[in-house]
Amino acid sequence: MEQLQSGLRCLVAPNPSPMTYQGTCTYVIGTGDVAVVDPGPIHQGHLRAILDGLAPGERITHILVTHAHLDHSPGARALSEATGAPIYAFGPPEAGRSDVMRNLAARGVAGGGEGVDHGFAPDQRLGNGETLAHGDWAVTALHTPGHFCNHLCFAIGDAVLSGDLIMGWSSTLISPPDGDLSDYYRSLAQIEALRPRILYPGHGAPVRDPLPLIAEHRAHRETRSAQILQALNSVSATPAHLTAQIYRDLPSALHGAAQRNVFAHLIELEQQKKVHATTPLHPNAEFSRC
Repeated sequence: MEQLQSGLRCLVAPNPSPMTYQGTCTYVIGTGDVAVVDPGPIHQGHLRAILDGLAPGERITHILVTHAHLDHSPGARALSEATGAPIYAFGPPEAGRSDVMRNLAARGVAGGGEGVDHGFAPDQRLGNGETLAHGDWAVTALHTPGHFCNHLCFAIGDAVLSGDLIMGWSSTLISPPDGDLSDYYRSLAQIEALRPRILYPGHGAPVRDPLPLIAEHRAHRETRSAQILQALNSVSATPAHLTAQIYRDLPSALHGAAQRNVFAHLIELEQQKKVHATTPLHPNAEFSRC
């Protein structure tokens, strides 16, 4: 278990992939009575490594989850059963959805298969701005939807555990109805306003200069929206056609995730009345410039 700063340690789960990079970062906050953030997937070896990584006499009293994706939340219940510690999160997988995303879900528009932990249910809910303190540690929950509707970041002093909202190795996936680009922009602004010293993401290394990276991620999304609008200048197109045109150099195995991102941009552009769908919003709908 790596010591990152006073009162914060990290252990990476053995679940590397194109979507999880080197694996899910599990964080341990405090000393003595500690909190664990994102126990990761159901993996007995990782669960044992978390428990074995504690110092003599330490015990887990709180389990915090950033969001209900299969690479972050399923291990929480197993760790809770092993330690008796309750699980804290914003809510179940559908908690925090915007109106447009609730409407999509009600019409049966599901996500792109990125691994929602549909059975996830916390023992205790944490609201935006709520502080949880115990022993020698305190964290403040920040509801930061965008990548996922029930996503929380956790502020510890001038550091922020940023989950999958902001990562240094890649921009995050936004897949409706669980992800929402309009919410993503608001969540970036919320973290930016804190002017954190450092970010500890859900995957990858710490981000030691957060503000330029946040600006870079925002600009990346704005550029993508501009590319979509440019592509729709003369013809209508589906998200699949736009993906093939815009992501020419992306490996085909990642086109499904890219198409979900394009759909997220189209929804946000429709809300801004810059594009419109020729049928009700759907991942296979055709879109045109307004």
